[in-house]
Amino acid sequence: MKREQIESMLELGRKRGISLILGDSAPDSLWGTALNGTLMEEIRADADNRLKAADPELTFSLFRVFGDTGERLAYENVYFDRRKRMNAFVIMALQEPGNKLYETAALDTIWSICNEFTWCLPAHFNERAEKPDIDLFAAETGFALSEVLLLLGERLPRLLRERIETEIENRLFRPFLELGPYGWETAEHNWSAVCAGSIGAAALHLMNDTGRLSELLARVLRSLDYYLDGFGEDGACAEGYSYWQYGFGYFVYFAQLLKEATEGRMDLFEARKVKEIALFQQKSFTSGNAVVNFSDAPNESGIFMGLSCCLHKEYPEVIVPDASLRAAYSSDYCGRWAPAVRNLMWAKEEWLASSSGKALWPAESYYLPDVAWLLSRHVSTNGGSYSFSAKGGHNAEPHNHNDVGHFLLHADGQAYLADLGSGKYTADYFGKGRYAIWCNGSQGHSVPIVNGSHQQAGQQFRAKVVEAASAEGEDLLEIEISGAYGLSQLERLGRRFHWQKEELPCLSLIDRFSFLPGEGDKGLTNFPITERFISYLAPELTKAGELLFIGKRRLRMIYNHQLWSPVVTARSDIDHYGSERHWHTIDFEASALPAVPFIAAFTFQFDS
Repeated sequence: MKREQIESMLELGRKRGISLILGDSAPDSLWGTALNGTLMEEIRADADNRLKAADPELTFSLFRVFGDTGERLAYENVYFDRRKRMNAFVIMALQEPGNKLYETAALDTIWSICNEFTWCLPAHFNERAEKPDIDLFAAETGFALSEVLLLLGERLPRLLRERIETEIENRLFRPFLELGPYGWETAEHNWSAVCAGSIGAAALHLMNDTGRLSELLARVLRSLDYYLDGFGEDGACAEGYSYWQYGFGYFVYFAQLLKEATEGRMDLFEARKVKEIALFQQKSFTSGNAVVNFSDAPNESGIFMGLSCCLHKEYPEVIVPDASLRAAYSSDYCGRWAPAVRNLMWAKEEWLASSSGKALWPAESYYLPDVAWLLSRHVSTNGGSYSFSAKGGHNAEPHNHNDVGHFLLHADGQAYLADLGSGKYTADYFGKGRYAIWCNGSQGHSVPIVNGSHQQAGQQFRAKVVEAASAEGEDLLEIEISGAYGLSQLERLGRRFHWQKEELPCLSLIDRFSFLPGEGDKGLTNFPITERFISYLAPELTKAGELLFIGKRRLRMIYNHQLWSPVVTARSDIDHYGSERHWHTIDFEASALPAVPFIAAFTFQFDS
């Protein structure tokens, strides 16, 4: 949309103030239901604990740690702690306007954030840049402060109100309008949504000049178009569920403000693709809080109920999950203001109550063709909830893992065949060493190792979908994944998943290998094969040809013991939050295979 069109829409009338966030809700119901008060009590407890601690300082020594070592958490822990302090103190100051302890702590923290050398993280800061950096967190900080200014209003001293406006102008608005463009403006992933959406939201709150605002919004909307281009028509987020919640969340926060500000004249929710993206959440969970965690996603996640209710209002097909699945206030490691306050403002009691007494997630199957994901939930009459997921795709997806042909098996929210999800973010994690890290390379996924080789990174290393089908009693995905390895003698690697949704479901996995003869080969190939599987559980060898995984339920893994000998190896790595996690590789090795097509078959049968 051109700047002139936007300006004419704004001149027809522009709504301002708290009603932008609340919509048609009454201002005296600022926090909505607050999930029966439980969420507010969590925030109160957090604020009271933080009152006892001094505002942590972002020192130069902390700032330089990333540049010296590639380590991110030392600085980020303090940075995010400051945002959490601001959130808790401001919310409690609004909840209890007579409590001067909360108000004073809120004002001190706001002042401290305004004083920060940069709102960017060191990992995103370029000291040689000719313009001020704007990263995810700088944009989020400006968005947060614009709403703090809106909500606290005259309770903020004039000096602090002016300071907030000046810092947002100098750190966001002026660089964005006068010194851009920024690289993320054309990114087809979460950066464009978070950065552009945050800047646009802050401008809707603060900018008075219609011409300047329309110029900024034109840039923001263009960037959001690039964000949407990163999705196929199936609405799947290849970055993983956590980045759907993050990136699409910020798209929604801005879209809702824009719709309210223009009284519906500019409505980003009208796009069919946006609706499909909104439906991705309910396709991403296996049971309870357990997630299909392909890419950089954790294996469990709480639900942002405010975001879910907002999307349900726009699209009745969007499920408002059971209130028991909500994200705890403390679960957001980064302390983001926008989702925290909207979980309070947007949660609707009538929608939350509507899920009571129903299955937490219904039995459903989806094939998402643009990412080549098959997602299937099965609920048996014995009360068991089972899930199978598999993916094709390619090895240059946003937050990519080399995981073409990888799959998951869950029962009652527990992973039997698992995805490790995201690891600890460091310089290497996003650098040349990315695929040497277990959770990113194919060595840390349930895919074959051929001739000692793992899958390669790049868009050309991809799967070809042969067949994908979903029915009431069974799901099928057949893909050809030899192209993910880049091995000239690997002629074919067909992987076929057959998920039979019986009372106790069963997954059949068949891999078909064929090779081109190499120089000097006499009927045999020199390509050894390892069939690798990833699990947090250590299976037991119960008899020849059978491994038993014992968790909440029992899963039998059946194989040809005359061909394969399993090797179970305990391993560990560091997760996204810096904690050690423990898991296992289960390897089946075969070597000196016939040059004719070779078939590897495995069956996974739940028996309780």
